[in-house]
Amino acid sequence: MFMETPNTLLYIAGAAFLLGWFVGKLGAYLGGQFHARKRDPRDDRIRNLDAELRIAQSEAEKSREEAARLKEELAEEKERTESRDTVIVGHQKTISELRADLKGSVLKTRELRAELSNRAAESVKSEVKLREVETELSVAQASTDMIATGVLDYSMAPDDEDAAQISSRMKVVT
Repeated sequence: MFMETPNTLLYIAGAAFLLGWFVGKLGAYLGGQFHARKRDPRDDRIRNLDAELRIAQSEAEKSREEAARLKEELAEEKERTESRDTVIVGHQKTISELRADLKGSVLKTRELRAELSNRAAESVKSEVKLREVETELSVAQASTDMIATGVLDYSMAPDDEDAAQISSRMKVVT
């Protein structure tokens, strides 16, 4: 009898398999629900700490990168500052040299002006002396001319006309 119904056996085996599968799924579901209710708070704390650790590590890495970038910027700024300092020192040296040169030039200019004014004064004095000498020379020349012409002959008394001529000549010469 049992062998006579091979199809029934197959149906019973299939139904038993399906029933076992369904009972297993139901047990797993219920066990999972029960297990979820009894979750250990230490596991939650461990998960939270693990998440915080990952966040802190990523922030630490970002901070390290930022620190490295800031160190590079600091090094660049130090180089710029040092180069500017050297340029400023060079400019200050140039300025001090120019100031010293300017002071020397001012002193030389003052000395040259003083010398030029002295020379101008000497030139004026010599010009005055030259005029005096020319005047004396013209007077001497006029005297010799008068003596040569006989106008200044003291042995003869000059006429009024001759005296007027001599005085007019003297005025013209001086």
